Amino acid sequence: MTMHVGGCHCGNIRLGFSTALELPEMEVRACQCSFCVKHGSRAVADPGGRLTISVKDAARLRKYRFGLRTADYLICGDCGVYVAAVAGDDEEARAIVIINALDAHDQFNQRPVAVDFDRESSAERQARRRARWMPVEMRFE
Repeated sequence: MTMHVGGCHCGNIRLGFSTALELPEMEVRACQCSFCVKHGSRAVADPGGRLTISVKDAARLRKYRFGLRTADYLICGDCGVYVAAVAGDDEEARAIVIINALDAHDQFNQRPVAVDFDRESSAERQARRRARWMPVEMRFE
């Protein structure tokens, strides 16, 4: 397993993305929803991997929901960096990690695949995330 680390600019949110996939095997996705486009988001996930999100000050973590309201978009309330999206409840939670929030983001140099999920129903979106996103653990220090 390879560990990719990162986090927000001010250090309140830290990320640990573990994966057995080599970089060329990962599909980099550029979601075309208005939120992701405005953030220049490039995301990856490995259903066989794991994302750990560590938050020093929970009061500075912002969770944003829009559209079908099926995921929390995690943003640092101080420095404004969008780090990940999380869907589902606790043990069933799944996530994507935002490449730009990883320290070695420049290693993810694949051309992003533009994806548009606007036509999905809530059930379809949740099923896709369960299949394609990765397990996530949230830790609060």
